[in-house]
Amino acid sequence: MSNLLTIAMPKGRIFIEAVELLRKAGYKLPPEFDDSRKLIIDVPEEGLRFILSKPMDVATYVEHGVADVGIAGKDVLLEEERDVYELLDLKISYCYLAVAGLPDTKMNDVAPRVATKYPNVAEAYFREQGEQVEIIKLNGSIELAPIIGLSDRIVDIVSTGRTLKENGLVEYERIKDVTSRFVVNPVSYRIKDRQIDDMVKRLSEVV
Repeated sequence: MSNLLTIAMPKGRIFIEAVELLRKAGYKLPPEFDDSRKLIIDVPEEGLRFILSKPMDVATYVEHGVADVGIAGKDVLLEEERDVYELLDLKISYCYLAVAGLPDTKMNDVAPRVATKYPNVAEAYFREQGEQVEIIKLNGSIELAPIIGLSDRIVDIVSTGRTLKENGLVEYERIKDVTSRFVVNPVSYRIKDRQIDDMVKRLSEVV
């Protein structure tokens, strides 16, 4: 096992905000780190290795131990239900999960359909509402589904609401607020507890 503490991080907005947080916590990450196109970046002087991945894959890497720790959105953790410890709310990349659709339209009474890339979250939410729906899993352009008649509603991440508005959709219900969380592999937490606890302590002081 490597002495480097391996961190899985999603590319994009979370990566930018997480790197800023790590720097505030005193980790010296090189300037070229921000613009690198590499998928694995070692920072040996800090004892760190970074794996850059799709947001949905972070918790998977941590669960299977190829990463010791990770930074993942709460939306991913709710959807994936991976065997990881959630140690800290980093309070970055705020957004929320919501139900949306075309304005002034009712759900189909016979076979209501909901398109989403969060099938588990959506199914659980509508079950709690006492509604039986057909979930249609999509991987991108979720807003398109109600426009072309594929679904009555969508469940998706909302940040500013601009994308919904630009596509003529309205928000119907808010499901859950989402921020990024610091997660840990249970085995790594036993073996590298000192490194991990130190990182949690340093991050918690700047959150």
